[in-house]
Amino acid sequence: MTRLIPALAEISDGYDALFVDLWGCVHDGVRALPEACAALVAYRQKGGAVVLVTNSPRPRGDVERQLRHFGVPDDAWDTIATSGDSARAAMFRGVVGQKVWFIGQPQEVIFFEPINVVENPVEITRVGLEEAEGIVCTGPRDPLADPEVMRPQFLAARARGLKLLCANPDIVVDRGERREWCAGALARLYSEMGGESLYFGKPHPPIYDLARRRLAALGRDVDNHRILAIGDGAQTDIRGAMGEDIDSLFITGGLAAKETRTAEAPDPDALTAYLAREQVAPRYAIGRLR
Repeated sequence: MTRLIPALAEISDGYDALFVDLWGCVHDGVRALPEACAALVAYRQKGGAVVLVTNSPRPRGDVERQLRHFGVPDDAWDTIATSGDSARAAMFRGVVGQKVWFIGQPQEVIFFEPINVVENPVEITRVGLEEAEGIVCTGPRDPLADPEVMRPQFLAARARGLKLLCANPDIVVDRGERREWCAGALARLYSEMGGESLYFGKPHPPIYDLARRRLAALGRDVDNHRILAIGDGAQTDIRGAMGEDIDSLFITGGLAAKETRTAEAPDPDALTAYLAREQVAPRYAIGRLR
């Protein structure tokens, strides 16, 4: 049974580290969420470690700059694990070949910058679909366009047996009041069409392995039962935590605000119905991280 809580501080003493989602929990894609930041600062002041675990396709350094731009204080977190870094490492190991067709926005070409954690990385070249050995997707070129616009190209890619590397498994995200499609929506379409999609963010294991390594680099050896995952994605944050056998705190006022009828707190009956439909079982739930 999921327990509704009023604040992180009510349960935080039971955990030595937090794996915290960003978008919808710490910021809204435009600005920092002050109560969430204050809760994380207070948790760290008591000795806890905060690992920001995000499905952003960006490298860690780029996410750091974005957080400062949004107004998230540096003392709200210790380290960052991004889906982008996990996926980049796989790309430079050659999981989708050396010649790749890139799907993403112009500013996301930072994904192809060299990475120093892979021994003998392969040389990656961006080419057109007709020359490609694989696909790298950081997100739609137009995040407001229906993913179905990619069906013709995906038919051609599937016919050639190309694998698609998905750098962000999220389906949608809310940027302020606007909902946008993410790379996960394209990867899902490609899989539904019979193509093979490779995922490196939540809820898949590679990003949790990266998060644990980032935690270890802080000198923290933390057992699973002392880690709490926090997020607003039922099929990413919560399902991922369940797969890793760690407790989770579901932020109902993010992606599922409408379904859970969340104002300050979710409607208990609506929350129960939503979790049953999604087939997930977070240990705790709260309207907003505070």
